[in-house]
Amino acid sequence: MHDDQWLFPLSALHATPSNWPIERELYDRARGIEFLFRLGTSLVLPTSAILTAATWFHRFYMRYSMEDYHRQDVAASCIFLATKTEECGRKLRDVARICQVKITGRDVLPESKEVELCQASILLTEEVLLEALCFDFVVESPHSKLVDLFDAHDDDLAVQECAWSFAHDSFRTPLCLLYPPQVTAAACYVLAQRVVEGPNSFSLDARVSSSAPTASLPTPPSHKPPSPDASRVAIEHFSFSAPELASVPDALSILLEFYKAQDVENSHGHLSSVVAVSPPTTAPRSRMYASFAQMAAGNPFERATGDNASGRTPNSSNGGRTPANKGAHNNLEDIAD
Repeated sequence: MHDDQWLFPLSALHATPSNWPIERELYDRARGIEFLFRLGTSLVLPTSAILTAATWFHRFYMRYSMEDYHRQDVAASCIFLATKTEECGRKLRDVARICQVKITGRDVLPESKEVELCQASILLTEEVLLEALCFDFVVESPHSKLVDLFDAHDDDLAVQECAWSFAHDSFRTPLCLLYPPQVTAAACYVLAQRVVEGPNSFSLDARVSSSAPTASLPTPPSHKPPSPDASRVAIEHFSFSAPELASVPDALSILLEFYKAQDVENSHGHLSSVVAVSPPTTAPRSRMYASFAQMAAGNPFERATGDNASGRTPNSSNGGRTPANKGAHNNLEDIAD
């Protein structure tokens, strides 16, 4: 059972300890998660450990300021702690060295002064991290919920792989703070279905409504209309309560807003089919994201290169059964510079 103490109302994101505009904080959270992903992947950690560390990263910044604790320090401490709790131990020196390699972009000797200083920083930040987490290390990711869904329904592999990628990208957003993992999993799966099935399939509104959609769609003559039952596989699988079902459109809106903050026209054309999807009309709210290209151009808080708001998701082959092992849609790469 997901612990409700780690679920926050959306308004809490506007009242974090960081004194930054929400669009700046969400941009830097995304950058910190990308750094964490790359660090965990280079250390060959299981996907489960990387995602646990990513959840802790978001939880940390609900209690401490991004101005006081740099995202790279917190990301490294989350990774190091996850290597211990997830029983995939790595030496502190190895974590520190890889961290410095990622920050500097060059090889770093294990015995160097900068590695020694990084080790000290990781340990000091870890003390604050433990306090922030209240020594509560249990995390359940949407990926485990997706695996259950995949096992229960023999679906299109392209949908599974796309949903898996969306679930990875969900950690670049604050969804793990706002909704239980089954809600995020359903949102990722529903969005994947809509992207794979194309613009002539059911809308997101129809897929997440409290009743099944009708089959009256503007479908080309050469295509059969999709099954209403198939379009609601995720919703029906999780047997949501009314509040949980009402949260799925909100989660979808946040995911789509994150993707639409990327520079799709100039740099990330592969996301065009995603950003073309209309968000649910049942989840109107104020925007939280600004253009990531604008954020990058005007960021006054830089300390080093070595991370951006996206890049590669962690290699899914490191972590158990993953649909991404089987096909081409391994991840949504290079979402933002």
